[in-house]
Amino acid sequence: MTPAPIAVALDAPDLETAARWAGLVTPHVSTVKIGLELYLRYGPDVIASVRGASGVRVFLDLKLHDIPNTVAGAARAVSRLRPAILTVHAAGGPKMIRAAVEAAPHTQIASVTVLTSLGEADLAAIGLAGPADDAVRRLAAMSVEAGATALVCSPNEVAAVRAEVGPGITLITPGVRPAGADAQDQARVATPEQALADGADLLVIGRPITGAPDPGAAAATIAAALRRTTPS
Repeated sequence: MTPAPIAVALDAPDLETAARWAGLVTPHVSTVKIGLELYLRYGPDVIASVRGASGVRVFLDLKLHDIPNTVAGAARAVSRLRPAILTVHAAGGPKMIRAAVEAAPHTQIASVTVLTSLGEADLAAIGLAGPADDAVRRLAAMSVEAGATALVCSPNEVAAVRAEVGPGITLITPGVRPAGADAQDQARVATPEQALADGADLLVIGRPITGAPDPGAAAATIAAALRRTTPS
């Protein structure tokens, strides 16, 4: 059975918990996501621990954002860990994105457009012209032109982004919550089924899986629901 196009966010309190969660969910999902907190606490060891013997795809979500030379050095440093995906912030601009792409040629560079925690008032406060879907579309087009082959956007914008960039770009959507789940700190959310229907390729799901009494069973349930609603 093909694993579901889900990246489980391993926002764990320690390395052992992250590795345990990864082991439970990898039979059901294609990818596990390591965020900034876990990586800063444990460093490269976390990659090997969560990858384990399964060889699951690792999504390293560091959201690099600095001058091009610094981002190139950082991307080069982590590329030896063989992450499948590495994130950079689109707001760093085309030269920075291009620098990451060139420094890590065997890793898919995913450009983060607008964080899912940001609403319209937040965009205005940081001086980013909205509305959110317009800002996301602009940043998406610029990122692809700079060489990014994946984009991170909320489910609310995924259909517009897909129309903007075409079929060849991987669209990654955080802010995915199964029906009935708490939105928590995400401002722009959708169900997994809706996100895929709108054109997403990889769904980032964290607490609805890892916060469940049995993360493996929760992942299996969501994966099964997606298989029922997605043409094979």
